[in-house]
Formats: sequence, C-alpha cells, structure tokens
Amino acid sequence: MVWGEAIKGNQKFLDWLLNNGFPELSALAHSIRGSENAFNWLMQNGYPELAALDHAIDERKAAYEWLTKHDYKFLVVFADACQNKPAAIRWLIQSDLKIFLHLAKVIRDLRNNQTFDYHKLHF
Repeated sequence: MVWGEAIKGNQKFLDWLLNNGFPELSALAHSIRGSENAFNWLMQNGYPELAALDHAIDERKAAYEWLTKHDYKFLVVFADACQNKPAAIRWLIQSDLKIFLHLAKVIRDLRNNQTFDYHKLHF
C-alpha cells in the first residue's frame, strides 16, 4: 500500500521508501510517473527488471520481450494487469494477489490521466 501511495506522488511515502531500504521502489514510482532520472537510476543500480517493467507498462514491446526472455513472469503479468488485460487480472485474482490488482489500477489511473506538456521537453 505504501508503494501505491508513492506511485500517486505522495512525497511522504516516496521518502519513506527511499529511507527505509526500498530505494528501488521509490525510483520505480518516480519512473512510472515519468522521471527519466529515476529510470536511469534503476538501470545503473542493478534493477534493469524494474526499468523494463516501467517500459512494459508503457507497452514498449522490447521491454516486454526482455522481461519474458529473462523469465520475469510475474512482472509480465503485472504489466499486463496495468494494461487491464483480462487474463492477467484473472491470474492475480486466482493467485490471491489482490494487492497487485489495486496497484495496477493505481498505475492505470495515473497513466490514463497524465497529460503531456511539450514545453517540458529537454533538448
């Protein structure tokens, strides 16, 4: 539940993750929210699977295939659940992993409500 609040952008929970032994989850929350710096941190600090998860959630085929190739089955299912795919949702329910349904909805809601501001592009 802490990670879900962090994904929503609650700084208190982002800081808690960062300061209590879960910097990768704080970085993933930031990356999901669009931070390239957080994505790069994941890649540079031994969490390529979490960086790939972020991109797979964004439906980037190469990341999805990388997760599949490296046998991150759960992360593939979670990425699919974030995209509201029925088979993934069913699997999470049958596996009694309902917390991940909640997290997938948090991510889906965030992504569906994001707007792109071209003024913030870095050249």
